[in-house]
Amino acid sequence: MSATVSFKVPSPAGPQPVTVSYARVGRGEPLLLLHGIGHHRQAWDPVVDILATERDVIAVDLPGFGASPGLPEGLAYDLATTTSVFGAFCEALELDRPHVAGNSLGGLLALELGREKLVRSVTALSPAGFWSPAERRYAFGVLLTMRHIARRMPLPLVERLSRSAAGRTMLTSTIYARPGLRAPEAVVAETLALVRATGFDETLRSGTAVQFTEDVPGLPVTVAWGTRDMLLVRRQGVRAKRIIPKARLVRLPGCGHCPMNDDPALVARVILDGSR
Repeated sequence: MSATVSFKVPSPAGPQPVTVSYARVGRGEPLLLLHGIGHHRQAWDPVVDILATERDVIAVDLPGFGASPGLPEGLAYDLATTTSVFGAFCEALELDRPHVAGNSLGGLLALELGREKLVRSVTALSPAGFWSPAERRYAFGVLLTMRHIARRMPLPLVERLSRSAAGRTMLTSTIYARPGLRAPEAVVAETLALVRATGFDETLRSGTAVQFTEDVPGLPVTVAWGTRDMLLVRRQGVRAKRIIPKARLVRLPGCGHCPMNDDPALVARVILDGSR
């Protein structure tokens, strides 16, 4: 079920209203799903039905992405603010320390929510923040290029390309190792989500100073990395393990940066195992 919720978030100018769009399905312990930059909550569609057999799944559009409006004036698109947003989101939905799984930027946010003890377990799929300066510059350059190309492509061309496996490869091979598996309508929708993401530029700008350097003690943490991740290379997972020594580091064979689409059964099992 798709819905929105509004709540107040502290700012230097006083509490500011924030609205977040989300979809909720299933039953069991609550599980929050957070997508990456330029994406939307539908990135999780390949795994949601599997997860919903054992979890109350809440897939969220980050502020300024998907169907969620951008943040109001006075709230920055930085890690501290976004962590506050999701703390307030959980309060508004009466979610008592949900499990959380995130991909890319969402993985970084999931780890930060874990560090702040706002969640009961963390599964981070190719999380941001474990890069070297050169790796970060490369990833940001790729993301900016993807957005530039998407914004210049007429919608009829995107729709035409999405109808063939070769066209879907052209549009999405940066984030999927098996782009041919992605449904044509999903490729069109996520290309439009990248074009329309009002929070993209500010989020990327705030990410230039981000480096995850602290442990996440006291709760189960899983870090999983696709062996064919072309955006955040998998050696970053080894760095994550050094920083979070008790984390379970999982290899996702044949998966790209957004592994939910490349191997839904494996990714769902990793998330369920990590959220027990």
